[in-house]
Amino acid sequence: MTNVSLTAEQVAALAPDAGSLGAGRGLASERRWSGLGQSGQALWGLCRGSGSKPYQTQADLSGPAFRCSCPSRKIPCKHALGLLLLAARSPAALPASEPPEWVAQWLASRQQRAERAPGPERRRAPVDPHARARREAQRDQRVRSGLEELERWLHDLVRQGFAQARERPYRFWDEAGERLVDAQAPALAGRVQAMGAVAAAGGSAWAEALLEDAGLVQLLLAAYRRLDELPEAARADVRGLIGWTVSRDDVLAGERERDRWAVLGRVVEPDERLLVQRAWLHGLQARRHALVLSFAAAGQSLDPGGLIAGTVIDASLAFYPSAAPLRALVAERHAAPEPLRAPPGELSDGSVAGALAARAAALARQPWLWRLPVCLAGVVPVSRDGGWLAAEPGGQAVRLACDDMTGWRLAGLAGGRPAGLFGEWRREAIRPVSMFAEGRLVPL
Repeated sequence: MTNVSLTAEQVAALAPDAGSLGAGRGLASERRWSGLGQSGQALWGLCRGSGSKPYQTQADLSGPAFRCSCPSRKIPCKHALGLLLLAARSPAALPASEPPEWVAQWLASRQQRAERAPGPERRRAPVDPHARARREAQRDQRVRSGLEELERWLHDLVRQGFAQARERPYRFWDEAGERLVDAQAPALAGRVQAMGAVAAAGGSAWAEALLEDAGLVQLLLAAYRRLDELPEAARADVRGLIGWTVSRDDVLAGERERDRWAVLGRVVEPDERLLVQRAWLHGLQARRHALVLSFAAAGQSLDPGGLIAGTVIDASLAFYPSAAPLRALVAERHAAPEPLRAPPGELSDGSVAGALAARAAALARQPWLWRLPVCLAGVVPVSRDGGWLAAEPGGQAVRLACDDMTGWRLAGLAGGRPAGLFGEWRREAIRPVSMFAEGRLVPL
């Protein structure tokens, strides 16, 4: 048996798209396979396809990593998904055995690449500090000029009234963002363009939401003017929100925190011409959250990066500098993943009151946080006034940002009993990401 027993829901969360998952489900049958086996974290099998030779399909769950001899460029392909689904549903179908040569060679090559991977000190190229300082000074001047123009634009927006702003075409917001891109402030450009979507969304609270966003942008402009007066961590936040980046090597060269990290969920969303994946982790000892981001161009598959919802990894993480550190890189893994056995709400305070207090404390340190992780220990999904709430029996409740289909799925998983819920807190509502029910974490 493997050290990690994947559930069908966890396999579904790895699928690059719904079509691949549907095709994989059709292949999750023993009659489609031969030469099935497993050893440690490795799974393999030969899947009959349209050609004369079966496809050699293999998976290394310690990554996870996948390889198949089929021509598909999707990762994992439908054959790998079928193999994983078969292992999840019928573990006995993959007997423990020694890997065949084609699997052993792949596993050995993965081990060799991992051993040859250079450390941060070997990847870092020499940098001329004087040239770097000149480049940063030139960019700072362009940024400040762009922010001055944005502040005038923002004041005009408020003075003319949000009712008029709502009638503006998307081009009005896009042009403001494009001017910020020209001023080398791309992150802030994205925020300004997103305000156009808030104005067009309608609903009962669009004006309040737009005012909140405008106020946060104005606060950011004021903070950048006083950048040299801010503490180092706050300065890193402000620079990052404008568009300055911290290199991966610089992050990995900093301090690392080793813990057993529970993977509570993965969210994949489009952003401009990119796919963005957010993987949420929670340290079982330090009791802190971590966010691991990854990106892929449109039309390409996202690598899950070994972060499978419902597992626990023993790893060292390096956090990006921030007054409220969340984003991190997985710097080193120390063991194969294990199943997550405790509901997410038990990993922290778990109450609605505790979640509200944690949210207030994080926003006090870093007021521009758009998404915050939240773990609730024992809540019941309740339909109320055309929306959904996560309610504590006899206690407080918080609004859920989900449609009826997701709400009823949550209610079905909970079965009328309090259940653990993990989600992303945005504005005044929580977007459900996973639920702990019947002893397992179910990605949504």
